[in-house]
Parts: sequence; C-alpha cells; structure tokens
Amino acid sequence: MNAAPPLSGKVAIVTGAARGIGLAACLYLAQDGADLALVGRSEEALAARAAELDATCTGRASIAVRCNVTDEDDVRAMTAAVVDRFGGLDILVNNAGGTGPIETPAQDYPVDAFRQVLDLNVIGTFLPCKYAIPHLIARGGGRIVNISGTSGLRGYRNRSGYSASKWAVRGLTRTLALELGRYDITVNDVCPNVTHGERMDRIVAEKAKVTGKPPDAVYADFVAQTALGRFVEESDVAAAIRFLVSPGAGNITGHDLPVDAGWDV
Repeated sequence: MNAAPPLSGKVAIVTGAARGIGLAACLYLAQDGADLALVGRSEEALAARAAELDATCTGRASIAVRCNVTDEDDVRAMTAAVVDRFGGLDILVNNAGGTGPIETPAQDYPVDAFRQVLDLNVIGTFLPCKYAIPHLIARGGGRIVNISGTSGLRGYRNRSGYSASKWAVRGLTRTLALELGRYDITVNDVCPNVTHGERMDRIVAEKAKVTGKPPDAVYADFVAQTALGRFVEESDVAAAIRFLVSPGAGNITGHDLPVDAGWDV
C-alpha cells in the first residue's frame, strides 16, 4: 500500500503564484498532496496555473484568488475565501514581492519608490501573516515561509529600498517565530541569490544600461561572485520552501535559508 503524500490533507496559500518561484513552489506543494490557493493580481493567469496543477496532481485541489497583498481588505477577504473553500489553513508561503529601482544610489532614490518597495515586500508579507495566524493556531500548528534574499543578509550597493525591505522580512520572520512557537507554528525565510527568470533578465538589462557593459558581461560578473560559479534556478528556491513546510522541518524555526550558490560565504 502506497504511503500518503507528506502534505496530504494540508491547505497552503502561496502569494505571487502565477509565475517564477511562486509557481515552482506550487508545483512541489501540489506534488506533495497539498490543497492550494494560488494568490496574485492576475486571476486569469492564476486560474490557468491552478487548472494545470489539478490536471497533473490529482487527489487534491487548487483555487485561484485575486489579491493585492498590500491591501488589508483584499488580504482579509482572500484568507476567508481560502478557509471557506478548504475548511482551514496549514501553510503560508509569502512569495509576492518586487525589486524597486535598480542601480540607484540612495541620494537619487525616489522616496515614493522607496515606500512602494517597502509596502510590497514588507506590508505584503505582514498582512498575509496577520490574517493566516489565527487559522494556523486553530489547526494546532502550521508553517510560514517568507521570501527574503541575499540582499537581506548584507549590504547591497545602489539597492537601498530592496535591501532594507529584505532585512525587514528577516526581522519579521524571527519575531513571529518567537511569538508563534508555543502554537507549534514554525516561521522561516528563504534567501535566494540571483535567480534565472524574467526578473533577473530585467535586472541584468538595467545594470548593463547603467554600467555600459554588455549583458553577457553583467551575467558573468554575477556568476563570478558565487562559490559554485552559477546562477540559482527558481526550482532550487522552491525546493527549499518544500523542505521548510515538510514534516522533516518541524524543529526549524526563526532561521534564514540561503539558496545562493555560495554567494554569502
């Protein structure tokens, strides 16, 4: 007799789920048996991804929920819709986020842009936590995984808004771990380095424009900074999320898990 998947009967919310790391995480969680709420701004894209998951990962279900994670009313309604559909909540993955201006010294950084990146990356992580926590407590335990970044492990030149936001996510993670441990809720964050995908292509293009270097040289500069001499794949980050929500990570909380090919060593 085959054993049940490790997340069978669990319910997970993943924000920023339409593409990239969020979508890769959804695939792993679905393969592990979790019912999923794919959350983001484009309901059409989310619904298409949800249908794909349900076609390939049977015996569990997915829903698409449109939500602006910086809007409290949206987050409150999203969480209620997920609990109403699935009867509870066990896992929250806060993946939604943005980079803000690239290659911009602090003295040139527009204050509105600084506020915007803090709003998306910090408030957009806090609000889903705020509304998920009562439901995780009601289930007798759960998992929260936030996405920080290597920019939150040390300083990052010309990315003051982004770096500040990722440091804040780490602080929020550790604080929540202390608050929620007595409820058997673990709270950790994953810190990706430069990751193949649309966002990295945009960062490289912008850096190339500012520095005058060709894009290939910019890519090579990033690679040269890592111990392993390569970029991280979105699936690598998703695999770390998969581990942190698994039964095997039950005694890991309040920690940062870098997935960086050896950048921060």
